[in-house]
Amino acid sequence: MRGTHFFKHLSCISSWRIEPQPGRLIHGISPSPLSQRRPSSLFRTFSTSCSSPPTHSWTSPYFSVRISCPKDKADVLAEALLCFGASSSSMDKQGSDEGNDKICIDSIFYDRQDVDVCISHAADSIGLKELPSYEVRMGEQYDWIKNTEESFCPVEVTKGLWIVPEWGNPPDAHATNIILNPGYTFGTGEHPTTKLCLLLLHGLIKGGELFLDYGTGSGILAIAALKFGAALAVGTDVDPQAITAATHNAALNDISPNKIHLTLVPPDGRTHEVVEEQNSNSVGVKTDSESFDIVIANILLNPLLDLADEIVSYAKPGAVVAVSGIISEQVPYVMERYSPLLESISVTEIDDWACVRGRKRSSHS
Repeated sequence: MRGTHFFKHLSCISSWRIEPQPGRLIHGISPSPLSQRRPSSLFRTFSTSCSSPPTHSWTSPYFSVRISCPKDKADVLAEALLCFGASSSSMDKQGSDEGNDKICIDSIFYDRQDVDVCISHAADSIGLKELPSYEVRMGEQYDWIKNTEESFCPVEVTKGLWIVPEWGNPPDAHATNIILNPGYTFGTGEHPTTKLCLLLLHGLIKGGELFLDYGTGSGILAIAALKFGAALAVGTDVDPQAITAATHNAALNDISPNKIHLTLVPPDGRTHEVVEEQNSNSVGVKTDSESFDIVIANILLNPLLDLADEIVSYAKPGAVVAVSGIISEQVPYVMERYSPLLESISVTEIDDWACVRGRKRSSHS
């Protein structure tokens, strides 16, 4: 398998925006010469699902795009491409010359007209001053289901914990096996941020906890929490595909409907306003402030900063709150934003990706 593959499929639906402060580079909306190529105000909501697949067929033409970009911007550009319309994004690290400061990102798009706009918006969003060079080739037919099945193999997160695709067999029948069909959502256990969150849950849960998965995607964290011994898991997302996928995955793992509560929330991500619930036995289950023993939000930098008060509000005083979906260089911005809300903050990292955790201050509600 070539390079590092990102399965963090993120779509843009509506409205999170951060105004960059002088002297700071935040990987969100920032002014640059590229901004003249599009409307000056671009509002984004980040969901843990990818761009919608072709509706007419699971097998359809595609466009393969190879983008040359600076190595130090490759991770964030790969993420931004997914946000702005690419269906997949991977870096060709093996083909990178150590003496060259450039690296190639390979992306796949459904529609040719999306390519130019996506790359322009993605480059602008991370503050690139120049549009990266790229070449586009049309593929004949692409079997999306087959590609997903071939690229998603069992993942051993830690000893005794496996993420296993629905179409595969558990390598260790006696381990804790989370059966998963990611569909078009983030959460296969391969991405470092998912691993960081799973490892955190594995160490935190002792039994009987209430867990909130803020931006549930495939439902992997909510399902894992229950398998580790949590009493109840609540998963929220702004994308209906995520809720559908998480519901399906909960059933694959024989999770009782009264143990998991999956909620579709408005595009601003604020869970006080529930759009739709997929739980056949949700009576008495509420997403209220100060309800949860553990809260994890594995999304992206912009919404993590913009919705910090919202995210932390659901944790009980003294409860653990963890945020991930960020690269290591973004940690200082997250630390600064969450320090007034959390105490005993610590950071864990895998492959330049980070998870920031702390305990909710008793004085904050």
